[in-house]
Amino acid sequence: MTNGKILVADDNEQSRETLKEILTEEGYKVKTVNDGQEGIKAFLEDAYDLIITDLRMPKVDGLEFLKYIKKANPDCIVIMITGHATVNAAVSAMQMGAFDFISKPIKDDLVKLSVNRAINFAKLRDENASLKENLKERQDFNKIIGYSDCMKKVFDTIEKVSNSDSTVLITGESGTGKELVAREIHFKSDRKNQPIIPVNCGAIPEDLLESELFGHEKGAFTGAIRNRIGRFELAQGGTIFLDEIGDMSPSLQVKVLRVIQEKQFERIGGVKTINVDIRIITATNQNLEKAVADKHFREDLFYRINVIPINLPPLRERGSDIQILANHFLVHFNKLKKKNIERITPEAINHLMRYNWPGNVRELQNLIEMLVVMKEEGEISVDDLPAKIRNTPSGNVGSGTIIFSEDGIDFNDHVSRLEKELLLKALKMSGGVKNRAAKLLNLNRTTLVEKLKRLNIANDWVD
Repeated sequence: MTNGKILVADDNEQSRETLKEILTEEGYKVKTVNDGQEGIKAFLEDAYDLIITDLRMPKVDGLEFLKYIKKANPDCIVIMITGHATVNAAVSAMQMGAFDFISKPIKDDLVKLSVNRAINFAKLRDENASLKENLKERQDFNKIIGYSDCMKKVFDTIEKVSNSDSTVLITGESGTGKELVAREIHFKSDRKNQPIIPVNCGAIPEDLLESELFGHEKGAFTGAIRNRIGRFELAQGGTIFLDEIGDMSPSLQVKVLRVIQEKQFERIGGVKTINVDIRIITATNQNLEKAVADKHFREDLFYRINVIPINLPPLRERGSDIQILANHFLVHFNKLKKKNIERITPEAINHLMRYNWPGNVRELQNLIEMLVVMKEEGEISVDDLPAKIRNTPSGNVGSGTIIFSEDGIDFNDHVSRLEKELLLKALKMSGGVKNRAAKLLNLNRTTLVEKLKRLNIANDWVD
């Protein structure tokens, strides 16, 4: 196994062979050429981890060769080596992008040191670029996606409230993306360079949640063997996201209310008052107004956290977003799982549109991940879908039973979903021929095409 490939360009045969011997012993695969012109040819024919070139060569000299390399591939690492070293030559080479400059006669230790530094630099640079790319992919993957009318309202609210420090209460069923909304608000705000600290109040036992939020002093209780900083302190300057706040005990609600009102608290067992500059965003899948009426949630805390309410619609009410989200997840998991699933067929998309999605976006995401893992190649068809989705009656979209939440429904979105179902059915019955589909719907062809475009219906359905 080699450490990498190196190209050596030098018109002096003894120097070429000496360099080749040194580098081969170090585990590198080495190709040698006797001038810059041959170097350019070799550079174009193969990829090298490092290029070592003499400064003075016939036909194309080292500086011209360096200039060509850097223009073609700015990331390529080049070491200059010459028996005619001058300060000006070294400065020129470094300004043009050379990594290092070594004088002849060639010394083993200097060559090894310079080459190893160059290779390690390249590895660190590539690893850093890869980490940045992975981070960007994760950030892009965790962006909220949606074009339905109900989601446009959510995005509009996010834009308006991001740079305010007012408390936000995000409501919605499990799996609708409440934490994503909290993060979107944070990263659009002036606090974006400070931390956002999430706490799932329903996932932490009640006797531990207080210490998790406020921290404790050494000896405050059995097992408190050292001081511990709580989540409120960790969020200093940034945002704390209290998910499932409806599960918080009444006694803890009182203490959280004080933090919201006064922006200060004491650690458990401590006497020092700690001041915090934080924004508080909360979320719940419960009906907190009912919880207040039933005396399970403090009324004063409810009004403090509900300054800006954001209600996330369930996926079943975001019909026009299902196809977009499914394709988004397909692209992501294709890359993550190193697969090349070509597409989700229009028929399969139609079944996804019919399904009720009780687990919302999280359920859709998990489904697409499973399908990508299980599928070796080709496309995801209806036959690949779980039976519960395959067997969902077509009436579930638009014309089926409409579930009204306490906040009502989005009329325009439901009408769009019904319209989309009618168009998809007509296209299926007509074999995808636009003229026939238009006749089935008593529309002219131009109107049909306009509706297909407006509703983002996959082109695969039409001829």
